[in-house]
Amino acid sequence: MIAIDTNLLVFAHRGTAPDHQAALAALRPLFEGASAWALPWPCVHEFISVTTHPKIYKPASSLAQALGFLDSIMASPGLQLLSEGPGYFARLSELAISAQLAGARIHDARIAALCLHHGVGELWTADRDFSAFPQLKTRNPLVGKP
Repeated sequence: MIAIDTNLLVFAHRGTAPDHQAALAALRPLFEGASAWALPWPCVHEFISVTTHPKIYKPASSLAQALGFLDSIMASPGLQLLSEGPGYFARLSELAISAQLAGARIHDARIAALCLHHGVGELWTADRDFSAFPQLKTRNPLVGKP
């Protein structure tokens, strides 16, 4: 199963993003297909925060636009939302300790821990920070795309 990181959702949503078309092309088969794919809840929250932030985007997406985008992908027949459950905290602790993380980097560990906890085979992301978690296979589907 493939999980999607926040940055790819942002690129797919923001029409002015340099990788907008490539992100849409990469993600559309997941969104529209019946195969299982995953979205960690922290990525949902971060997507809303980033796209509606007026200091990040001028103009920022309205809350209605951000929620509308999410609503459209929540209708995907293959979507599985990843949340914490029994055993998750042990996985998070293990990742944070092995990567010697602190501060904001814990957010990436949270996403990695959720993916590993739910048996995700690959996280699609444009964020190189996930290299701190070699247990999780990552791929940037935008590399090599026009």
